[in-house]
Amino acid sequence: MSAVEIIPLSYPLTNATMLSQGKPISIAIGHFDGVHRGHQNVVNEAISVAKNTDMLSAVLTFAPHPKEVLGHGDQYYSCLTPLQIKTDLFAKLGVDLVFVMQFDLTFAAMSPSQFVNEVLRPLGVRHAVIGFDFTFGSKGSGNAGDLRELGKPDIEVSIVEPLFEEGTKVSSTYTRETLEQGDLATTTSLLGRPYEVIGTVVHGDGRGRTIGFPTANLELHDRYVSPRLGVYAVIAWIDGVAHGGVLNHGMKPTFNKQDVKPVMEAHLFNFDEDIYGKEMKVQFLSFIRAEKKFSSITDLIAQIAADSQTAKDLLNDL
Repeated sequence: MSAVEIIPLSYPLTNATMLSQGKPISIAIGHFDGVHRGHQNVVNEAISVAKNTDMLSAVLTFAPHPKEVLGHGDQYYSCLTPLQIKTDLFAKLGVDLVFVMQFDLTFAAMSPSQFVNEVLRPLGVRHAVIGFDFTFGSKGSGNAGDLRELGKPDIEVSIVEPLFEEGTKVSSTYTRETLEQGDLATTTSLLGRPYEVIGTVVHGDGRGRTIGFPTANLELHDRYVSPRLGVYAVIAWIDGVAHGGVLNHGMKPTFNKQDVKPVMEAHLFNFDEDIYGKEMKVQFLSFIRAEKKFSSITDLIAQIAADSQTAKDLLNDL
């Protein structure tokens, strides 16, 4: 993974030339939730242009998500790739700079021409790459064609066409749908990698250890899109080391008699270390089964053993 410089921005910009190192920039612009394969095409085009024209490659993304700012506070917004994961993915793609624009009401109110003249030009943008459905400016009043016109004569604009997977457009919405349905094979194909979450290992109820399957309970760092409730084969990363495991994402209906918040708890194979308080990244590789309630603890133990063997077989195949 190449080194990438992450630069926070707020509007109006100050010292923009210093921020961009005073060099011309080829930039990919978008929120890029998921950084799926369609998004990767946009970013890779900006990188390709930069390499061929001796520019710096960059991404301009936004935080928090516009939905959290523009009057959608009553909706629980979740994301496929929080900023930490998103910037890591940009770095793996090989960009030089990641600009993270603070999305607030002031930024949201700017006109399309202000965006070009007061953000892109001061940053030294000479080539902008966007998706075909890109909108910008107050209430999304500017589109891809407007950006091309406003950029003349000094900012060239490339518009990347949509990517299709078996006749369906690769999009964040489609990716969310497959994840919520437990269709991990399609999710992985759309993203070009396994779906992953990051959290801290916290104390649970301790019941897993008493039945022979100790679990690492994960407290997520961000509001992720929730995968379908059920059991998964996973890879868990702790201190840079990968561990195979089986993860239950659900309400634990065998023990809980009323509605509770779903939890993620992973049983890691051949692992017995104290990891409370440590960061753990979990990659979801395959959906095994839906969550269900068992009539006895004995039945539950037998099912966990079967799920563990299924997960081991899947991990071996992968």
